[in-house]
Amino acid sequence: QEQLVESGGGLVQTGGSLRLSCAASGRSFSSYAIGWFRQAPGKEREFVAAITWSERNTYYADSVKGRFTISSDNAKNTVHLQMNSVKPEDTAVYYCAAQVFNRGSYTLTLRNMYDHWGQGTQVTVSS
Repeated sequence: QEQLVESGGGLVQTGGSLRLSCAASGRSFSSYAIGWFRQAPGKEREFVAAITWSERNTYYADSVKGRFTISSDNAKNTVHLQMNSVKPEDTAVYYCAAQVFNRGSYTLTLRNMYDHWGQGTQVTVSS
């Protein structure tokens, strides 16, 4: 059974850094890309960043561009999200998700275009 497990969340002060990880496992797990989304209380789940496994193309939401960096460790089937210069508005539950087949790069920002989801990890930024 395919599984995505997030880790690395926690409490961080404004301006600090945090590194999230998403480990993909499963006997036949394979995917085209991994995306990170986040959901704050009372808000919809929104796109944060995505990366394709083979080309390692990266995509970012405007709100995190220049502060967050997504990367992949293909040998370990793991994707990282390095979060720098965090702000209180970055507070949310962060989810990673896998898009199994290439549906076009424009779909990587759309949460309904992902096939598997992790359980999420809480990130809280104190002001």
